Amino acid sequence: MRKELINYDFNVVHWKSESPDLMLIDSKLIARMLFDINVIHEFEKGLLSLKNDDCVWGPVHSSIGQEAIAAASVAALRTSDKFFGTHRSHHQFLSKTLQYYVSQQWNPAEQVLPFEADTIIRRTLAEIMGLSDGFCGGRGGSMHLRCKEAGFLGSNAIVGGGIPIATGAAFAEKFEKTGNIVVCFFGDGAINQGAFHEACNLAGLWKLPIIFVLENNEYAVGTSIKNSCAVSNLSVRAASYGINAHLVEAYDIIAIYQAIKEVSESIRNGDKPCLLEVKTYRRYHHAGDQPGSAFNYRTMEEEEYWQKMEIVTTFPDLLIKHKILTKKEIDYIKMQAIETIQRAINYYTIEGKPRKVKTNFYPLTDSASVGVRSDGSEFEKVTFSEREDYDNFNEIKYSDAISAIIGRWLERDWKTFVLGEEIANFGGGAYGATKGLPVLYPDRVINTPISESGFTGLGLGAALSGMRPIIEIMFPDFSLVAADQIFNQIGKARHMYGNTTDIPLVLRTRIAIGCGYGGQHSMDPVGLYALFSGWRIIAPANAFDYIGLFNTAMQSNDPVAILEHHMLYSLKFPVPEDDIDYFIPFNKARIISVGDDVTLITYGVMAYRCERLISDFIEKGISVEIIDLRTIDLPGLDFDTIGESLKKTGVAIVVEEAPTNHSIGAKIAAEITEMYFDYLDSPVMRLTSLDVPNSVSRVLEKAAMIDDETIINNTVLAAKRQWK
Repeated sequence: MRKELINYDFNVVHWKSESPDLMLIDSKLIARMLFDINVIHEFEKGLLSLKNDDCVWGPVHSSIGQEAIAAASVAALRTSDKFFGTHRSHHQFLSKTLQYYVSQQWNPAEQVLPFEADTIIRRTLAEIMGLSDGFCGGRGGSMHLRCKEAGFLGSNAIVGGGIPIATGAAFAEKFEKTGNIVVCFFGDGAINQGAFHEACNLAGLWKLPIIFVLENNEYAVGTSIKNSCAVSNLSVRAASYGINAHLVEAYDIIAIYQAIKEVSESIRNGDKPCLLEVKTYRRYHHAGDQPGSAFNYRTMEEEEYWQKMEIVTTFPDLLIKHKILTKKEIDYIKMQAIETIQRAINYYTIEGKPRKVKTNFYPLTDSASVGVRSDGSEFEKVTFSEREDYDNFNEIKYSDAISAIIGRWLERDWKTFVLGEEIANFGGGAYGATKGLPVLYPDRVINTPISESGFTGLGLGAALSGMRPIIEIMFPDFSLVAADQIFNQIGKARHMYGNTTDIPLVLRTRIAIGCGYGGQHSMDPVGLYALFSGWRIIAPANAFDYIGLFNTAMQSNDPVAILEHHMLYSLKFPVPEDDIDYFIPFNKARIISVGDDVTLITYGVMAYRCERLISDFIEKGISVEIIDLRTIDLPGLDFDTIGESLKKTGVAIVVEEAPTNHSIGAKIAAEITEMYFDYLDSPVMRLTSLDVPNSVSRVLEKAAMIDDETIINNTVLAAKRQWK
């Protein structure tokens, strides 16, 4: 047996500052760093006190002990650079917003605190307290901070959840050639999440301008890295992704500053992205102001050691020692920090034991549902059409309609791009949905690794940055692999961040029921996506509707899921001659056939199948009104059209191909019953496929799927009941 040792070209750069390094930094910048440190420290102390007085609803994850990381990072970077944070991001948010809103000419060692700084600190406190003055109107709270203007694009409560999103923002910065860097902060717990690995791989693969800053405070809640990681220096994980690795200690603020500054400039000049591990320590338990030793996972001796190293005391001593600032100047900086925090606390609370929140600052309760979706203003200049508005048509395959309209948007909007597995292979994807487009747009029709969570989150980050991604999930079942990004992130982002951001993102997926792909490739995801109110969902049943609804989806400032069906791909449908720029409105159903006996409510491939059964219904002597919903998210269902139909028929049947528990028929039926009970002659009937995963066996899959005979027989039965 021959064995050969393979040596990889990989090193971790360990940064340590020396005395002369301090002298090279402008004293005003050092004073700003010290001010940020003091503001963060005093802010967190005040916030924890308010939490103990029950003035803060929800957890408070303080950054005491980690102040230097934020202060040094902001000092080393441009105002135009972008930040993403975690549930523990008060320090980064304060530093980044202060950098943006407060003039760089202000010297905290000599000058009075500007009004802008007071405002930033007050609004940050308001957000964490859930008050209307907050940056997100109080909706985001401690864990979901955002200020787009300042370049803080979002903190995230899901451990590791924000890392792919930050990678998407870096993709956008590179695409637009801004020269900006994205800095993504996260803790040691996140490094074991799949999202971290998928995002780092994409960043390394595409050389994105991003610095992943790992704040290694040694504990994920109460679990030590000794019990969660097989390596002690977590920065070595960078070796797997072709990115650079750096290591620094949090008490060495000058080394942090130097590392961030040099690494960011090297990335701007075309170097690889990097993982920077900062060895740090949080003073308190995961949340609140109790020490970890109170919960028996840390020792008091360990805590005492780290507290002696905290930058809030060691940095001032260093500055005095080297005569950078005087004790008087340092005391003045600290006093300004203490006073601005106290002013903010006094502004929102009534003094007492305990303090009480001034209730006039709470958000209005009737605003709770505002901002789940766009207000629709993006459609003000759009003229909507239907097929009745056209006279001349050509026939086109459904799959060709998909590639044609995607190509049209790639042509008309340079910020549009397509992501997915295999989409740039085989001349246009595994199923021809991007046929011809990889040749025309090689930089915007992009193959991805098999990492749905990574590239879906990247799409969200790009959308938050103003781009218009089109994401292909090859099979709907794979949505579950990317569930956090699709539902927890994309589906909630607008509302969670207080309606401060648009999410112009389209996600396409192909339902493969009836292909013999088995239980893990044959999902109908309508019921899953419909659980999250931030998503709009459309299911075009023909090429005409696909083009018009796709245009509307791309115009929309909301995330839109397009559910396609394999059965339709090879079928031809009429579309207008020389026009694929028309729009079909969301929330508007199409009446396929007019009838008086029964109302069939359906969508997608079942609309096509039910239309083919019209002659069978006529032969059976019943008059059926078939409604193709087209838009199938629950807030977007066209109940007006359904109600008008039920006035005539009094009988409703919801027909779906999805298995019972994956369908939306129960919710549709419940709404119909509540809204139109007086019109109904019988309970709403639901027809679905069997409530089982699909089988690979041809006969078993067919047995599980709803068939035409079931639809015909039940429709006839419903009509006869009505006649009686």
